[in-house]
Amino acid sequence: MSGPQPPHTEGKAGYLTLGQIAGPHGVRGWLKVNSFTDPPEALLETPEWSLMRPDGRCIEVEVVHAAGHREQLRVALAKIEDRDAAQALSGSWILVQREQLPELAEREHYRDDLLEFEVQNLEGAQLGRLSHYVDLPAGTVMVVRGAAEHWIPAGPSHLRKVELEKRRLLVDWPETL
Repeated sequence: MSGPQPPHTEGKAGYLTLGQIAGPHGVRGWLKVNSFTDPPEALLETPEWSLMRPDGRCIEVEVVHAAGHREQLRVALAKIEDRDAAQALSGSWILVQREQLPELAEREHYRDDLLEFEVQNLEGAQLGRLSHYVDLPAGTVMVVRGAAEHWIPAGPSHLRKVELEKRRLLVDWPETL
């Protein structure tokens, strides 16, 4: 069973998927947002987002207020003024133009840049390709599809090396469980 999959952004060239609208918060149009950035508040450094709705339509929005709240962000967008308008955005993916994003430090990567990479374990077994990520309460997992589907924690204890030139990820994960 797989969780919701973010869109591949080929249709929105130059954009990366950095979050998802979880649903409305309150009655005044605020939204609960799941951020895929580390730290989560880094998503707020870019106040203009493109929201890709589940039906594939995109709208441009501007963040006017935001605050961290537990594991999510609470966000107010311009022209979203009531719960119904906020509810209509539920499930939308937050896309940000790559050119608006800061330079990454060494060993940092954007999720979208690693999609479709081959995944190999430390013993040399090919596990498949990175299909998508799922954010779970215990942390983010990489969903790798090959002969079997593997849900591998995306943290450094399991994701050991990213080989950009070879489009390969090396993981500490058994071929079979």
